[in-house]
Amino acid sequence: MKTGSSTKELVVSADDRVQLESIARSQSLPAGLVRRAQMILHMASGESNSAVARRFRVSRPTVTMWRTRYRESGIAGLHNELKPGRPRSTGEEQIAKLINTALKSRPRSKTHWSRRSLAEATGLSPTTVHRYLTLFGVQPHRSRSFKLSTDPFFIEKVRDVVGLYLNPPEHALVLCVDEKSQVQALERTQPLLPMGLGYVEGVTHDYVRHGTTTLFAALDIANGSVLTQCKPRHRHQEFLSFLRHIEAGVPPTLEVHLICDNYATHKHPRVRSWLARRPRFHLHFTPTYSSWLNQVERWFALITNQAIRRGSFQSVTDLKRQINAFVDHYNQHPKPFMWTATAESILAKLERLCKVINGTQH
Repeated sequence: MKTGSSTKELVVSADDRVQLESIARSQSLPAGLVRRAQMILHMASGESNSAVARRFRVSRPTVTMWRTRYRESGIAGLHNELKPGRPRSTGEEQIAKLINTALKSRPRSKTHWSRRSLAEATGLSPTTVHRYLTLFGVQPHRSRSFKLSTDPFFIEKVRDVVGLYLNPPEHALVLCVDEKSQVQALERTQPLLPMGLGYVEGVTHDYVRHGTTTLFAALDIANGSVLTQCKPRHRHQEFLSFLRHIEAGVPPTLEVHLICDNYATHKHPRVRSWLARRPRFHLHFTPTYSSWLNQVERWFALITNQAIRRGSFQSVTDLKRQINAFVDHYNQHPKPFMWTATAESILAKLERLCKVINGTQH
C-alpha cells in the first residue's frame, strides 16, 4: 500500500526487472548504481518516494530525480552522467568490439582473456581495457563454481528443508547435522613468524602429519549453539554414537528434526532401525549436490577459518583440544544464522541459471 505520496505508479517491464534485480544483487558494480537499482525496485513495488528516501537515508529530491531519470531513459538513466573533461578518445565500435571479444570468444590456446591479451586483440591500451571492463562489470580473469542437483525430488526437499528454517515446528528442535571428515593434525616444521607493522604472519609451507579426526556437529538453528563430538572415523557406527549423544542432550519432551545430506552413512539400515524405534526423531535430507542448504556447513567454515587452518598441532589429541576449546567458547555466545531465502526464490534462481546455461537468457 502506498502511503504519504500520490506519485504516479512506476512501471517496470519484465526485462528491466530482471536486469535491475541482477544489478541490485551485484557485489562488483559501483555501489551507487546498485543502490539506485534497489530504489527503483522498491518504488516499482509500490513504496512512496518518502518511504524509499527513509529506507536508503537520502533526500526525497534525490529519490525523485532517479525516479524521473529511470522513467525517461530506463536503466541507462541510472548511470552517472558524463562529467566535463577531455572528450573520450575510444569510439563506440571499439568499446563494443572489446566487450564482445571478452564475452563471446577465448584467446587461442588459453582458457580466458587477460587485460594484456585483450589489449593486443583489440588494439587498445591495457589501461583502457581495464577501465571499460570495470565499467561494464566484465571479469574474464575470474570464475565461480556451481553444481546443479540431479536429485529427482529436488523441489520437494528444498521446500521441506527451507520450511523448517523459516517456519520451524513448535515443541521441537531443528538440528543441522553433518560430519567434517579427515580434519588433519598438521604441525608446522618451523615456528610462526609473528605479524608486525607492514607485514603479515609468516607460516612455513611444509608440515608433519600426525593423523586425522572426524568432527561430528549438530547446529541448533534456533539459537546457534552446536553439539559436537570428535571420532576417529565416519562410519555408520560413529554416526549412531553421535545420534545417541544428541538424544542424551535433548529433553525427552521435544521432537527432533535432523537435517542431513545424502551420505550413505546417514541411510544405513542400522541407522534407519535406530530412528524407527524413536518416533520423536525425524530425518530430513537435503538434495544431492546441495550441501549449501545445510546450515552446519557454514559453521564448519567458521571453525576451519578461525581455529584449524592456520593452527599447528603436535598430535590428534592437541587438535581435538583446540576444537573443543573453540566449541566451548562459541557456545558461550552463540548466534544463529539468519536464513532469509524462500523456496520460491531458490527455485527462481535455479531457473535463471538453467536459462543462462541453455542460452535462452543473458
